[in-house]
Amino acid sequence: MLLSIVVSFLLPSLSVAAGSPPGPPRRDPLHIPVLRRRHVPRDGDAILDHYANLAAGLRGKYNYDRRVSRRDDISITNQGSDTSYFAPVSVGTPPQIFDLDLDTGSSDLWFATTDCTACGRAPELDPTKSTSLQVQNVPITMKYGSGAASGLVAQDTVSMGPFTINPQIFAAVNDLSGNLIDGKLSGIMGLAFQGIARTRAVPFWQALINDNSLTNPEFSFFLTRFVNNPNAMAEEPGGVFTLGGRNTTFFQGDIDFQSFTLPPGGGSFWLQTISSVTVNGKKINIGNTNTAVIDTGTTLIGGPTAAVNAIWGAVPNSVPLTGNMAGLFTFPCKTQVTVSISFGGPPWPINVADMNLGPVRNGQCLGGIFDINPVAKTKPQPGLPVWIVGDTFLKNVYTVFRADPPAVGFAQLSAAAGA
Repeated sequence: MLLSIVVSFLLPSLSVAAGSPPGPPRRDPLHIPVLRRRHVPRDGDAILDHYANLAAGLRGKYNYDRRVSRRDDISITNQGSDTSYFAPVSVGTPPQIFDLDLDTGSSDLWFATTDCTACGRAPELDPTKSTSLQVQNVPITMKYGSGAASGLVAQDTVSMGPFTINPQIFAAVNDLSGNLIDGKLSGIMGLAFQGIARTRAVPFWQALINDNSLTNPEFSFFLTRFVNNPNAMAEEPGGVFTLGGRNTTFFQGDIDFQSFTLPPGGGSFWLQTISSVTVNGKKINIGNTNTAVIDTGTTLIGGPTAAVNAIWGAVPNSVPLTGNMAGLFTFPCKTQVTVSISFGGPPWPINVADMNLGPVRNGQCLGGIFDINPVAKTKPQPGLPVWIVGDTFLKNVYTVFRADPPAVGFAQLSAAAGA
């Protein structure tokens, strides 16, 4: 839009006394056109972000609120051909910077420390080098599907991108078991809700909302794909993690939000209900209980025994594995497995590349959906999810995690996101 504003500079007339030298000649008013070009977005969400930023800027300009809310895009790294996605986080005074796994399936923040004897080659937080670190004599253990992390509760200044929480409570880890972290990873940033945090701390993202630091009470992910790419390095560009909103560059069309209810006390995962699954165009019987956690910290998709058996039963010549590999399935590498999942809205297709994790033996390839409980066959505890929907699915959509009202939204990826 082009606006033209006319500004008149009126030069005051000067009285000239008799006999005095003549002054400068009077001039007509000078009219100077002032032009302003500004692109105002037309998309609904972009319009909201645009004017929310303008309002926040004015509040800051006139000192109504020096904590200007904002949204920021944080570049993330794809580790191990879609195994995990991490971003840099700083802690302490002066700041020490570490790469942390971004995990919407847990709520605790922790760093491996120099006191850890089982942390391998992970870069470690040195408690002696932060003048603001406070370590409490409170032991803590956080259990995950692939291991556990133990240490002491601590607090210090923590920053990510332009955002800072001071103090932020976290775990200073001095012992690890299993394969929780690898390569450059130094810990995990949990992005689920406070109620399931073993440290009982307010997660970093929730603290930013409470501090009025975010434009909107949400965060979003675009994740890249390098699975089965023979040229992929150990670390590749991983996409974008947006705190405080969403990045319209990476999706097109509407975001399909499906809300869920937080239990009393606010302790919860990011939950959805799987309403249907199709395999090669055929609807699969997945039963009646299909609560799912949306988990960026999980590589694959895990589901209940009967549903997973039905999914692979629809793929000719698929084979269940046994022993230590029980719960996983293989299928002929020449077969393209097309799967779509719906959460009460439109079906979201999974790229065939994400369903094929690569060859194992005898012309068979490993599948991207596994049985979450193949051996124990125990019934899930009431209220706990029976599906874990990880990156095998999330690479195929733009995902928005909204805190208020609680919801998860999916949108179709744009051309800029490689769709």
